[in-house]
Amino acid sequence: MVNININLEGKTVFITGAAGFIGANLVKKLCEKIDSIYIIGVDNLNDYYDVSLKKYRLGEIESFSSFHFIKGSIANKEFVMKIFRKYRPQIVVNLAAQAGVRYSIDHPDAYIESNIIGFYNILEACRYYPVEHLVYASSSSVYGGNRKVPFSTEDKVDNPVSLYAATKKSNELLAHAYAKLYNIASTGLRFFTVYGPAGRPDMFYYSATQKLRAGKAIQIFNYGNCKRDFTYIDDIVEGIVRVIKGAPEKKNGEDGLPVSPHRIYNIGGGEPKNLLDYVSILQEELVRAGVLPENYDFEAHRELVPMQLGDMAVTYADSTALERDFDFKPSIDVRTGLRKFAEWYKSYYMD
Repeated sequence: MVNININLEGKTVFITGAAGFIGANLVKKLCEKIDSIYIIGVDNLNDYYDVSLKKYRLGEIESFSSFHFIKGSIANKEFVMKIFRKYRPQIVVNLAAQAGVRYSIDHPDAYIESNIIGFYNILEACRYYPVEHLVYASSSSVYGGNRKVPFSTEDKVDNPVSLYAATKKSNELLAHAYAKLYNIASTGLRFFTVYGPAGRPDMFYYSATQKLRAGKAIQIFNYGNCKRDFTYIDDIVEGIVRVIKGAPEKKNGEDGLPVSPHRIYNIGGGEPKNLLDYVSILQEELVRAGVLPENYDFEAHRELVPMQLGDMAVTYADSTALERDFDFKPSIDVRTGLRKFAEWYKSYYMD
């Protein structure tokens, strides 16, 4: 176990990407569980996917008196600095990013702006307005072309297969350098295929549901020979909250200079599912929830296709470091998670 050295009660927390899937769920959990916390949330509400879904998530959390939302982009340095000057947050959780592997192939500018420039602005703000802990989102995509599974944070990650992955690896390198140079306690979290209610519509389980409802075929890449370490949103959020409370300790090395107070953890279920099995469970739960009729012809709406550029055949998390240091391991199984998603989908789109 690491030293739990941060008490969130009475703290000011700055969360970027607050209208995003993970961000909104994190805000909700913190507001519900922590007394006298004050959260500043920012999001640029871009149209990468349906903005109404982001506004729906905001509606779920804006009722908390301890939450204050500001619309804006972290790529605007003065915007970020102004927030730090005014609110002096003690904890920063950077979840704002341009997401999506395939989108990065044709829209590289969006990734450089948000994931590189935006994250640099956050680091600069933490440099000039010191914080107790910076926690930031990385991604399982950094493992890229690695063949050894499960993926461990001890593995080299020098072979990204998408620009998105390259920007996330860059975040880790920048955070490590800033931690070393300016003694900023920081932790990066490599998330593995996050899913759940009100998730991102570009994620497979969500987009597949939309296509099946519209009577369209869903494409299953690599002819179904893909495995993903699906991680339910509640497990992701619980992992983040625990990590926030245990900032890397600041200490000097033999040379008298600070040892970089920077750590990286995987957060993944640790039980990768074959994509075809995952699709079967999704279909069963969509029928159970009444999203699709019982006599739906699934075989007629499946198309096995080759691997797509930028994709990874397998993601598989070794989360033993997280379990060792924070006594936590994701535990929500795929059927339970997809059942909750299907029930939410029915209530959001059909009721």
